[in-house]
Amino acid sequence: MKQFQIPEFYRSPIISKVKTMRKLDDPRKKDFSPTILDFGKVSFIISRHFGFCFGVENAIERAYKAINENPGKRIFLLSQMIHNPDVNEDLEANGIRFLQDTSGKQNIDFETLTKDDIVLIPAFGSTLAIEKILTLKGIDIQKYNTTCPFVEKVWNRSEKLGESNHTIIIHGKYNHEETRATFSRSSIHGPSLILKDINEARILARYINGKKDCQTFYKDFEGRFSQNFDPKVHLDRIGVVNQTTMLASETQEITDYLRSVMIDKFGELNIKNHMADTRDTLCYATNDNQSATIGLMELEADVGIVVGGYNSSNTTHLVELMESKYPVYFIKGESEIISNKEIRHFDIHSKKLKSTHNFLPQKEKISIAITSGASCPDSIMDRVIHRILEVQEIQITMNDIFD
Repeated sequence: MKQFQIPEFYRSPIISKVKTMRKLDDPRKKDFSPTILDFGKVSFIISRHFGFCFGVENAIERAYKAINENPGKRIFLLSQMIHNPDVNEDLEANGIRFLQDTSGKQNIDFETLTKDDIVLIPAFGSTLAIEKILTLKGIDIQKYNTTCPFVEKVWNRSEKLGESNHTIIIHGKYNHEETRATFSRSSIHGPSLILKDINEARILARYINGKKDCQTFYKDFEGRFSQNFDPKVHLDRIGVVNQTTMLASETQEITDYLRSVMIDKFGELNIKNHMADTRDTLCYATNDNQSATIGLMELEADVGIVVGGYNSSNTTHLVELMESKYPVYFIKGESEIISNKEIRHFDIHSKKLKSTHNFLPQKEKISIAITSGASCPDSIMDRVIHRILEVQEIQITMNDIFD
């Protein structure tokens, strides 16, 4: 696989060594068991796969390439490069400015841009409407387009679904940058509808099987369907794609459920005429990170820690997985570990920061399950591990870790 040139401060002594060791031992990535680093008083159970994925490293490499190649020019990012505060703060420190926030709200008016400006498209991609605005201004949006190739794969699959007269069902968060970008493309190729979760799939099923009046469809799915969408016509032939950072298991659950609904309506023998096979749109990195988190949870631990940006979809899903087994603390970095008794963390349910006291049990040996999202630099994971060892008054050297 391609090796990306990203700033050295994103890498780390501990995590880089762990990943190198695992890659040598398991080059085909078939082993999802975690790595254990034992420091006596504290041991870390580290997920097999975590941190920067292909698409994120590609985006970061191109962003710094744009900085280095364009001294003196104004450089903008359409919105956050990835959902990690450290990465975005460093880009801003290097002179890059964000045109929009993550919800699409304008920070800087497009009218102020000129053809001499550099605009980077983030890893999530962009809507066709925004691309048109930038292109009409004479801005080259392809030179530093960092759209993840796995996102583009979903776009291509959506186009093929439209060409084969399928309605495109997108499993995603309807205000997420990636889902907005996918929807803008899918809706020009065929009728499109966004589903957030399995509960919305169950609501949709009632329209598919005729148990709910189609007049209420437009209220139930307001703002999430393409123009001229007709539930009486457009729900007889469907295919499911996803926002690549969603839980793969949930996308599969939605797909399997809707398939069963279509079988009930049209019969097993006719299912191929009504439901497309779209398993190939799941992102390998999201899949690997989630599968590795499940592998991590096969071992017992006192607490779980997930590291990443609080607005990161893929990281939030890792928290959802882990909290089914451990008390889990979702932190953006080492600064959230106040002491060996207090941690500040993000609650994904209340969407608020919380402080928890006595988060580490008072016992002779503590075991911590730890992973991070696809937009989290290894260096932050490294610093989190060091910070926990520091508050536990454990001094280490690299030789202590890799003897």
